[in-house]
Amino acid sequence: MLVLNTAPIIEPITLTELKLQIKQDSGSFADNVDEVQSLVPDEYAIAADYTTHVGTGIDVLGYEAIVILNSGENQATGTVDCKIQESDDNIIYTDWTDGAFTQVTTANDNAIQEKAYTGSKQYIRTVAKVLLAACEFGTTVIRLTGDATDDDLLTDIIATARQHVENITRRALLTQTWYYYLDKWPSAKYIKMPLGNLQTTNLSIKWKDTDGTETTLTLTTDYLIETNDEKCGRIVLPYGETWPSGTLYPSNPIKITFQCGWTAAASIPSAIRTAVKMIGSKLYTSRGEDVYGLTVHEDNFFQKLLASYRLWDEFL
Repeated sequence: MLVLNTAPIIEPITLTELKLQIKQDSGSFADNVDEVQSLVPDEYAIAADYTTHVGTGIDVLGYEAIVILNSGENQATGTVDCKIQESDDNIIYTDWTDGAFTQVTTANDNAIQEKAYTGSKQYIRTVAKVLLAACEFGTTVIRLTGDATDDDLLTDIIATARQHVENITRRALLTQTWYYYLDKWPSAKYIKMPLGNLQTTNLSIKWKDTDGTETTLTLTTDYLIETNDEKCGRIVLPYGETWPSGTLYPSNPIKITFQCGWTAAASIPSAIRTAVKMIGSKLYTSRGEDVYGLTVHEDNFFQKLLASYRLWDEFL
């Protein structure tokens, strides 16, 4: 028996990607963008680090974003090094790859630089280092917002489309935690794990004897983990070992907690991501017109599109 414990915190496609798929637009350029300052325009004093001049974190999840470095005048010999950082929680930030702007000197000040943020984190900010003399500059994040009227609905549709694809393929698309309950130990020296893309982190195996006493098995001593990439992973007995002996508890005596799925949306095969977009588009455009959202013909199409990614393995 499989029980979902923790659903994925990200989806195979973003809100922006689905909006592009359904061509949702408010019709006005001004209504489709907004600007938020990270480092407020000012004259910044000398600071030989990236911890003094720290910009405000900005939520860019579901948006396309461009970061603007607007340079004023550098005092004589002054230089500015500015870069983009990213975060999942707006607390812990790390440098975003390719996020460094060209150093600003007196030779190229009073100019604008821009970088499109193409990372996958929810928050971004800018930080700057100023050397030799004070410098004037500021940073702004421009977000392509579009029509937000149906954002909540579209967000739910993305999750529904992902779940439909997971049902077709019998796999987990992105990192999620499951409980796998067994009534008995297998006769083979391994346990085949469902849903594909088995991860090695946060996996545990517990079993209860007839009195309800619970025992936790130890990795490498009692079992090994075989991930098998995108296929079904396995829990394998080490050489010479056997499954625990003793009478098992009568109800769900063996509990395996495991994580599975791709760890990033970009790692998911393009055919799967395309199917999620197409299903999401259909569910949105046909809302209220038919009960199931997808016709038999359309569902058969998605079955064929995803056939090569379906897991055919059988389990206990």
